[in-house]
Amino acid sequence: MEFKNLSVLGSGSWGTALAQAFSKKFQNVYIWGRNQDVIDSINRYKENKKYLPNIKLSENIEASTDIYEVFGKGDIIIVAIPTQSIREVLKKIDFPVKKPVISASKGIEIESLKLISEIIYETLSIERDLIFVLSGPSFAKEVAVGLPTAVTLAGNSKLGEKLQNHMNTTSFRLYLNEDIIGVQIGGAVKNVIAIATGASDGLDLGNNARAGLITRGLFEMTKIAKLFGGNPQTLYGLSGMGDLVLTATGELSRNRTFGFLLGKGLSVDKALKEVGQVVEGAKTVKAIHRLITEKKIELPISEVVYRVIYEKLSPKEAVRILMNRQPKREEF
Repeated sequence: MEFKNLSVLGSGSWGTALAQAFSKKFQNVYIWGRNQDVIDSINRYKENKKYLPNIKLSENIEASTDIYEVFGKGDIIIVAIPTQSIREVLKKIDFPVKKPVISASKGIEIESLKLISEIIYETLSIERDLIFVLSGPSFAKEVAVGLPTAVTLAGNSKLGEKLQNHMNTTSFRLYLNEDIIGVQIGGAVKNVIAIATGASDGLDLGNNARAGLITRGLFEMTKIAKLFGGNPQTLYGLSGMGDLVLTATGELSRNRTFGFLLGKGLSVDKALKEVGQVVEGAKTVKAIHRLITEKKIELPISEVVYRVIYEKLSPKEAVRILMNRQPKREEF
């Protein structure tokens, strides 16, 4: 299997950043997106002026709104589309897929409660061993400008080693992991916990509160990983703790920023508008709320985040609820 060309589905900040990061490792990199203005900007100016402004893209990056063309040209496909749109987009690919498809999106499908690897398997005519997940602590802007980044590539180890060897760069390092479920849970659920830490910071509750939310949030992530059949130990690696710490504390985090604005008193609609891009955690928490209801699993931080966003619970009241819960032993 030869890897000359890369195709990235998704022309937002993350898809564009990945295209840029891997541009030195492929002869050509193709980006698919729906927004014609973004596509024109990438092709004409070698810049994604809307989602990743002031960052010059490599000359070997091209963009198109034709998904068949972009999907067909790549020897490796990266999916960097908002989670709730992935099934709809991939349904357009009506031919057998015999090349690696790597999910770089993070979330859980609300209607089905399925992870992205399952959506890819159900939607495409593809073998499971060709499906991979890329996840870990990685802000798009830092990846795009070449700052050092380490992430996890999860999937079949034999083909994974070939992908790792080909795609590693001097600034973007991939670590292999076969626990494709645990890696996806880390990437999805950390966004919900980041909303909580952002709200805490917005309320000026201090460093102690943030550390407590991160630590107990990690425990919620391991519980969900077990529920889906993943290895809870995976959550202590890059795709779990690493991504959680970054997203829950970094000022470039959309999810933390959204929570911060809620903590400062903005309405959900105004906070989403202020962020200006997809806040995956606000979607993922709807799926987690279904898990709480249907599986009778206790996830108190995720539950209050859901109530703040969808039931108009105030962030201050959410804190009161968390701090007045029944005393418990610490679990890991």
